[in-house]
Amino acid sequence: QSTYCSTMVQHCEALGRAVQVVNLDPAAELFSYPVVADIRELIEVDDVMEDDSLRFGPNGGLVFCMEYFANNFNWLEESLGHVEDDYILFDCPGQIELYTHLPVMKQLVEQLQQWEFRVCGVFLVDSQFMVESFKFISGILAALSAMISLEIPQINIMTKMDLLSKKAKKEIEKYLDPDMYSMIEDSTNMLKSKMFKKLTKSICGLIDDYGMVRFLPFDRSDEESINIVLQHIDLTIQYGEDLEFKEPKEYEEDKSALVDEYFQDHVNE
Repeated sequence: QSTYCSTMVQHCEALGRAVQVVNLDPAAELFSYPVVADIRELIEVDDVMEDDSLRFGPNGGLVFCMEYFANNFNWLEESLGHVEDDYILFDCPGQIELYTHLPVMKQLVEQLQQWEFRVCGVFLVDSQFMVESFKFISGILAALSAMISLEIPQINIMTKMDLLSKKAKKEIEKYLDPDMYSMIEDSTNMLKSKMFKKLTKSICGLIDDYGMVRFLPFDRSDEESINIVLQHIDLTIQYGEDLEFKEPKEYEEDKSALVDEYFQDHVNE
């Protein structure tokens, strides 16, 4: 997430656009951009783990920190101060259970909405992890679970596209707007157990029924790729007072054209 934030900060600065970052990861180390608020000023994982009365490990310590944060949202409000028309990135912890099992991130979203923020979730998945059908199904379930839990617009992104070979980029194109019935064939052919074949078909059918999860490629070395992601986020939150509303059909057509353009430029190099 920190790499994504760093890339977006640099891109927005190049556009002359105001952007601020809030660090909400109590286990963060160093990052290459200034932050307007840092949760480590409120609580740190290392301090929690070193407390003999608590005796938490890394995961337990993180959960404790985030629950403490949820009880002290006034700290965030004071740190943000008065903001108007600012684009703010909230760099959150990456542990998936915070978005699927625990209420803290949902509580944060609701609090931001009460402060009249327009909130969009950006779900990042490593493209190198998603090049196999089984791993892709796992990743898409995690994305879908977060979308259902947080109940906010969500942009799903495949990161580190710049690290893939030309062959891998071509292969991964089918995962951006997936045909789950094709995934069923790819996955179940590798399974010997009838029980797991049936389970995989059911999971793929569930994902297809919702039809909510699509991915955008994110290549930090390519300005157009970064701009595509930023445009979709802007459309989602209607960033800017003079931004005209676009109908969903137009949005989908724009998205398809932009993604096709990215792959034509990079796969055929």
